[in-house]
Amino acid sequence: MVFLAHADVEHLAESAEAYGSRTDGTLVRWMSYTGARIGEALALTVGDLDLARRRAVIRQTWTEDGGRMVLGAPKTGKSRTVPVHGFLISDLASLVYGQPDNAYVFRAARGGPISAHNWRSRVWPKALMSAGLTEGDLAPQALRHTAASMANAAGADVLVVQNMLGHATATETLNRYGHLWPDRLDEVTNAMGRARDPALSRGQSSLIPGHPDSCPTEPREAA
Repeated sequence: MVFLAHADVEHLAESAEAYGSRTDGTLVRWMSYTGARIGEALALTVGDLDLARRRAVIRQTWTEDGGRMVLGAPKTGKSRTVPVHGFLISDLASLVYGQPDNAYVFRAARGGPISAHNWRSRVWPKALMSAGLTEGDLAPQALRHTAASMANAAGADVLVVQNMLGHATATETLNRYGHLWPDRLDEVTNAMGRARDPALSRGQSSLIPGHPDSCPTEPREAA
């Protein structure tokens, strides 16, 4: 499992744009920062985007069926909402400008859907080589792993990453990416320690208001 750094993603996107088009560069950034699978990204339509709210709905994906590509529901059978990062807005806006709601966001030169198989063989390997990412056998799936890693580094908890990636359960997320969270144990511990001294100096009680233990107990009078 490979996780790319922000600079790696940008170099890869620029290389994809150089060997393909602006669409290809934006596609790399989109998968890297939303965690969308390549089939989901290539099935995204203009109507799925709400750039004003910075949200997008992943509601369908391309899958192979008997040697042909067909549209269907995402892997879990449910749609999900993912964030649209601010730095992607202008590029996405240029791709969807003047297009109908049923047009694909990432589309071929003639307006139809991009074949994931063709993109993997035509753009992906050249972009990897140009970006210097030739160690190992990197697949577009690495961009999904990268999104999970970046979300974790930004402070996202397991449930946030689960929802972003469209995993059926949090257990699935932990089984795949659980090793990312232990790396933050020192960060959490240090934050708890920093909060301790100010809390003690203010004399704040941690007891819930109204809880019996939060009130001083008065001595009972003898009967």
